[in-house]
Amino acid sequence: MSRHAEPHRLRLPAVGHHRKPRRVAMLSVHTSPLHQPGTGDAGGMNVYIVELAKRLAAINIEVEIFTRATEGGLPPAVQLAPGVLVRHVDAGPYEGLAKEELPAQLCAFTHGVMQAWAGHRPGHYDLVHSHYWLSGHVGWLAAQRWGVPLVHAMHTMAKVKNAALAAGDTPEPAARVIGETQIVAAADRLIANTTEEADELVRHYDADPAKVAVVHPGVNLDRFTVGDGRAAARARLGLPQDALIPLFAGRIQPLKAPDVLLRAVAHLVDQDPSLRRRLFVPVVGGPSGSGLAKPEGLQKLAAKLGIADLVHFHPPVAQDRLADWFRAASVLVMPSYNESFGLVAIEAQATGTPVLAAEVGGLPVAVNDGVTGLLVPGHDPADYAARLRRFADDPGLTERMGREAARHAQFFGWDTAASGTADVYTAAMHEHRRRVRSLHG
Repeated sequence: MSRHAEPHRLRLPAVGHHRKPRRVAMLSVHTSPLHQPGTGDAGGMNVYIVELAKRLAAINIEVEIFTRATEGGLPPAVQLAPGVLVRHVDAGPYEGLAKEELPAQLCAFTHGVMQAWAGHRPGHYDLVHSHYWLSGHVGWLAAQRWGVPLVHAMHTMAKVKNAALAAGDTPEPAARVIGETQIVAAADRLIANTTEEADELVRHYDADPAKVAVVHPGVNLDRFTVGDGRAAARARLGLPQDALIPLFAGRIQPLKAPDVLLRAVAHLVDQDPSLRRRLFVPVVGGPSGSGLAKPEGLQKLAAKLGIADLVHFHPPVAQDRLADWFRAASVLVMPSYNESFGLVAIEAQATGTPVLAAEVGGLPVAVNDGVTGLLVPGHDPADYAARLRRFADDPGLTERMGREAARHAQFFGWDTAASGTADVYTAAMHEHRRRVRSLHG
C-alpha cells in the first residue's frame, strides 16, 4: 500500500457503539444519479452518489436521493437499488437550465423536499447528506427544520477552482463563495476526499478541523477489473493492437484540459514523425460547463494542430463499456486544472492501466507517482509529451505500471468508503443529540 493510500482517516472522537442512522436524505440538486456520466453536469459526483448509496443500503442504511427533475413525465420516485430511492423534484424548467441559473430554483427545490417529508411520520430521516454547494443550502434548511444533523460534501470548491483556472475558463461567482462559506459554518460534519481537501476547507473557508472527516471515494472493483486484458479489449473496440493509445475520458471542458493532451500529441509527432503511425488518441466524453460555449472547439484544435487523423472522438459510454476503454488504453491522461479526487484515475488503474496526471487536488493520492503512473507539475504540453515519450520508447512500461496500478486500486473499494461515511454519520448524530440535550438542560 502506498503512503498516499491510507484508509479513511476521521478527525473525530471515537464513535464507540452509538447508533448509526436508519435512513438518510441525500441531496443532489444539479445532477441526477440516473444520468449518464461524462457529459453535461454528470461526472464523478454522479458515480460517487450512486455507488455510495448502494453500499450504504447494503449495511442497512436506507438512502433517499432528492434530485431536480430534468424532463417531464418522470415518476416522482424511482428505486435505484434495494434500499435506494431517487425522488424527482420539480424546480424550474425541465431543460435548458444552466447550473449557474440553479440558485434561483433552490426555493422551489426546498419546497419539493419539504412536501415529500410532510408525508412521513416525524423522525423519518435521521440525517441529511448534501453534495455540492447548491444542495448544501437546501440541506442546511432541511436539517434545521427536521432537527437532524447535516453532513456535507463539497466535491469542488470555488476558491480552489478560481486559484487554478484554465485559460479562457470562467471564474466561479462570488455568490458561490459566500454560499460555500455559509454551508461550512452550518454543517455538523464535512466530508473531504483527501487530507489536502480537508486542509483547503480549513485554510480557505475557516472550517473547524474537528468537523472535517477524510473519507476517500471508492471504485467499483467488480466492474473495473483487469478482465481478459488489453488485447481483448482492443479487439472488442476495434482498436489497433500495436498502437500507443493515450486516452482522455471525461467531460470536455477547460477545467479537464483535454487540449493539453492534444497539444502534447502534436509536440510528440513534431519531434518524431514516425510516431504518427503508432498513435491512436481516443477522447471519450461530451462537452460540459464552459466547454458548451464551443462544443466543436476540441475538434477544431485537432485540425489546427495537424493531428485530426490521430484523434478519435466518442460520446460518453456506459460504465461497463468505459471499463473496456480503460483496459484498451496504454495510459489514461488527466491534465486537469483541479480534481477533488479524480475517480476515473482509480477506475483506470483498477483495470490495469497507468495514469498520466496533473499534480493537482486529489490526484497525488489517486496516483502513486513513478509506480502506478506519472504526475506532472503544471500544464505545459511539452512536459506531457516527454512522459508520453517514455511509454512510446518502452513498450513494457504500460504493463509494469499497470500491474502496480491494479494492486493500488484495491485499496479504494466502495465498501471501505461506505463504512467510513457511516462512521461520520454516527459521530454527527451522537454529537447532535448531545448538543440538543445540553440546550434543553
